[in-house]
Amino acid sequence: MSVFVLSLVLVAALLHATWNLFAKRAAGGLAFVTLVGIVNVVLYAPFVVAYWIWRHPILPPAALLWIAGSGLLKTGYALFLQRSYKTGDFSLIYPLARGTGPLLSTFAAVWLLGERPTPAAMAGGLIIVGSIFFLAGGPMLLKRSAGHTRIAIAYGIATGVFIAAYTVWDRRGVASLAIAPLIYDAGTTLTGVVLLAPFAARRWPEVVREWREHRLEATGVAGLSSISYILVLTALAITPVSYIAPVREVSIVMGAFIGARRLKEVEGRRRIIASAAMAIGIVIMAVG
Repeated sequence: MSVFVLSLVLVAALLHATWNLFAKRAAGGLAFVTLVGIVNVVLYAPFVVAYWIWRHPILPPAALLWIAGSGLLKTGYALFLQRSYKTGDFSLIYPLARGTGPLLSTFAAVWLLGERPTPAAMAGGLIIVGSIFFLAGGPMLLKRSAGHTRIAIAYGIATGVFIAAYTVWDRRGVASLAIAPLIYDAGTTLTGVVLLAPFAARRWPEVVREWREHRLEATGVAGLSSISYILVLTALAITPVSYIAPVREVSIVMGAFIGARRLKEVEGRRRIIASAAMAIGIVIMAVG
């Protein structure tokens, strides 16, 4: 992995942790996800128009179908993420979702896309995944199986499954189909708005209320998530999924720090140990 790609992914990780903090503050549902999508489409519009005038891209039917598929996966991801934040703590859901995603996407990239990461890269990935597990609570996480926490864990894992699915899906979209990251992510955002429109129309007062109460959070999620994922898509276009997906999870360290500072979460010593181990894994992957 080149220094350029590593830099893209690390900046994306910081932005990702930040917009998740906004999402946790809102802890909304379908109305909030719809609002974020609408704001995102508005933010994207001038850039897409400018890019279209500049490059005159051609999108064949296969590209349009791939963008629609990604939009469907990301809509599911957004809905499950919001539900997760409604039912569980940031320090539980964020590591759980982000940890499940790279584990599954790395295996999927190896088995479905035929990627063959080096032994060092695989070792680094395993260290990162293990660190995520420890950061989330280690063996104690497996014992939290009753009532409210069990539901939160289930939503967190489901969110991670969506992350794995769209990561592998998007790798083909930007690499094999050569769809420009800006057009790709804007298209998936528009797809999500269209998919949710019939449901949001019946709950429009809720969307209006979300704008009134959480417009800052919605704008933060929309803007930062788009920039973050465009950086990731750019990296995916030139680097295998099995390298990108685990390194993205440094956002968990950043999220733990933000959570401790902003949400007054505790267990700092365990998180420092997990963060140090994760940093070692990142270095191994970068040189592998």
